[in-house]
Amino acid sequence: MLRVIFNFSVRTLFYLHFVSYMIRPTISAMSIHYKCRSLVYPRSNVERFPVPDSKVPWSVEFKDYKPYTYTSPTIDGKPWADSEIGNPVFKPKWNDVDGNVNRKSYTGLYQTKDNYPLNPVGRTGITGRGVLGRWGPNHAADPVVTRWKRLNNKESILQFIAIKRRDTGEWALPGGMVDPGEKVAATAIREFQEEAMNSFEATEGFYFKNYCFSDEKDQWKEKFEQFFSGGTEIYSGYVDDPRNTDNAWMETVAYNFHDETGSQVGALKLQAGDDAVGVRWVDVTNDLNLYASHKDIVNAVLKKHTEK
Repeated sequence: MLRVIFNFSVRTLFYLHFVSYMIRPTISAMSIHYKCRSLVYPRSNVERFPVPDSKVPWSVEFKDYKPYTYTSPTIDGKPWADSEIGNPVFKPKWNDVDGNVNRKSYTGLYQTKDNYPLNPVGRTGITGRGVLGRWGPNHAADPVVTRWKRLNNKESILQFIAIKRRDTGEWALPGGMVDPGEKVAATAIREFQEEAMNSFEATEGFYFKNYCFSDEKDQWKEKFEQFFSGGTEIYSGYVDDPRNTDNAWMETVAYNFHDETGSQVGALKLQAGDDAVGVRWVDVTNDLNLYASHKDIVNAVLKKHTEK
């Protein structure tokens, strides 16, 4: 252990000092972020500049703040990615709908500096876009599909469908990015089917309680679509995502689709899509550990179903 500690950089030691005091808030108190101040930026070896809690807000002066600028080369030239700011043909409309791209934030109007949008929550220790495609808000949708697991005749526990992310290995909601011009609710349904119900499209039939059906596939797809027509919006806003930077960040709209009897989606066999390495029903418990702000979203769903 001592050998590992001595190999840490000075920046690492500062970082460990700062995060030792971090206590995560609930979803309704996203006035400060934590996961997007992790030491090393995802899918890179780039270290963030350490930002203590007191220096996160832009309104607080931080003269020593010298973050590294990083935009992953993997997003260069991608059709879903913005050009670099300064490119004469790239003229984004901040805080507005820019063609098919929604550059509005669910948090309200965000600031810009030198034509760069500023993270509405504050400093993250790194500038640029990182691995995110858009400058400013990157909009996603997260479906929270739930059912009851009966423990006995009187007690039940809420379960939700989670996928295991291929990039981080963490369990998460089966959400994804909103395509240009796409309705957010449509994204939530599409992403759930792609990431958690891959068997619907991958086989001639589908599975219900371990039996494979083919002739009735269309009938069950109709029931599937009917089930997803009744979602309830749980949250819309900023996400404390480790991919966030000072100039690009994740926002989401989360919808709850609840199978009260467990006879609809609750009875179908789950199969992970290409973006996930696993999918399963997960109990909502106090020790739940999920990607980004997903635990806060799930807790909001639990509150909705238990405080009636």
